[in-house]
Amino acid sequence: MAARLWLGTRLRRLREEAGISRAGAAAGIRASASKISRMELGRSPVKEQDLAGLLALYGITDEAEREAMRELSLDGRLPGWWQAYGDAVPAWAKPYLGMEQAARLIRTYDAQFISGLLQTPDYARAIVGLSASSSGEQAERQVAVQVRRQEILHRADPPHLWAVIDEATLRRPVGGAAVMRAQVSHLLEISQLRHVNIQVLPFRAGGHAGGASIILLRFAGEQLPDVVYLEQIASAVYPSRRSELVYYWDLLNQLATQADPPIASVMILNQIRKEL
Repeated sequence: MAARLWLGTRLRRLREEAGISRAGAAAGIRASASKISRMELGRSPVKEQDLAGLLALYGITDEAEREAMRELSLDGRLPGWWQAYGDAVPAWAKPYLGMEQAARLIRTYDAQFISGLLQTPDYARAIVGLSASSSGEQAERQVAVQVRRQEILHRADPPHLWAVIDEATLRRPVGGAAVMRAQVSHLLEISQLRHVNIQVLPFRAGGHAGGASIILLRFAGEQLPDVVYLEQIASAVYPSRRSELVYYWDLLNQLATQADPPIASVMILNQIRKEL
């Protein structure tokens, strides 16, 4: 997925340098402007024929650069690990999973459920069980996807995870008291990792602007734009305009400022665990 992101970013810059709009690029390869947008944002693979057409349109004749970009397009078409889980991963979530693997910073605000990167299997199972469309083998595969996602936090070069969790999320006994107690214990344990920061947004902070869960991904270097992922009941939204990305970054900063710092958040987590 990282290869797809890099290729998309390079294609966007080449298009802009050539002074061609997305609509113009789309017309050049007989595609839609939305397809160009998806390719540039790394949300869909770039076919070799489309790549050749775009490079010709942008006036790229250097064979070394053309070959390097062709290699990126081939890497970007390799299936991600989530493909093995079939319909347990909805189509609208697959682009996000790929981008999550390449992120260097993952910021989350959790308004109702704890982030999938921080869920215990039993907590994840309880959430999956809330859906009437998930049962049996498919439900277990959905739980397995959440567990597999968490491997990035334990690899040799992990991303930094910065999570703000609303106190209401922690006090909602998803799966029952025992499941929730184990989930809070897991948060306390994983917060000890140097690359994981967990903050609790307490009730006493009063009202705030975070009305729904938010995930923001930031990548290494300065060439790749941030990715915002807003998951809904049966779909997801990926705001991509610069003004939207700035808005959500500022909103997460505001929520982090209102939340207790990590050390004080540990105290809240311990208190909640005792009360469960």
